[in-house]
Amino acid sequence: MTAPVAAPASDATFRYLGGLLRDHTGQDLLANRYWRVETVLKPLLRRHDIRDLQALHALLARGNNAALEKETVEAMLNNETSFFRDQASFSLLTGPALARLRDANAASKRLRIWSAACSTGQEAYSLAMALREDRDKWRGWTIDIVASDISSAVVARGRAARYNQFEIQRGMPIAVMLRYFDKDGDDWVARDEIASMVRFRQHNLLQSPRMLGRFDVVLCRNMIMYLNLEERGAVFENLADALNPGGFLMLGAAETVIGQTERFSASREYRGLYENAQPQSRRSA
Repeated sequence: MTAPVAAPASDATFRYLGGLLRDHTGQDLLANRYWRVETVLKPLLRRHDIRDLQALHALLARGNNAALEKETVEAMLNNETSFFRDQASFSLLTGPALARLRDANAASKRLRIWSAACSTGQEAYSLAMALREDRDKWRGWTIDIVASDISSAVVARGRAARYNQFEIQRGMPIAVMLRYFDKDGDDWVARDEIASMVRFRQHNLLQSPRMLGRFDVVLCRNMIMYLNLEERGAVFENLADALNPGGFLMLGAAETVIGQTERFSASREYRGLYENAQPQSRRSA
């Protein structure tokens, strides 16, 4: 008996899936990204023996399978990331910008960094390695790196600190890889001296980050660009509330606060970084 032929997905199906993505994450699915949805959902269709996107649409529309809906939304998220991404900007942050924070926080000897929308954790571990490379400058400090993402699946992967050969080679100098990662079968696993520096949490950036505390540095790169203007404003409000006075926000290279929010302004000293435009009294995390 011939297997049923998969039907081409209709615009109605893409709009439905886009609505799910928006409701759960605030992200918009533009028509020019429909092709990506078909690609990223193919493994899910195979796992659940679902013929095509039309059939998936029909199953989800029944409203009685929250687990499948969650899995579908998480599969549609763009989890693109790499180690030491945007090297010039990353070096500016971990060099001169952190040096200023080290002077400003010399009395407390405490530094808190939030890697928001962290995906599978490469950004957070890159920060940990950069600080570890300068360990003499940070001796005696309490350094807390919090990595968060809306997807429970990528948070679990980040917490495991395990990367395949393709992932580990993206942006990672070989000498650094050998210093901080061990080979385990076909994968590379972060050593405890790096893995222990990062705490992973599941968090939706449209919700208050109060439970995470306040930070000296917030990185939220290449996520805000997928939101509409209203939701961008809400995320910027949350990020501003989480940032200590004198701290820095780092966005993706294609992102800006201009025309998006009045809570941040461009740093006069460090191009590509942003600071709170309306400083609030420092509160303990």
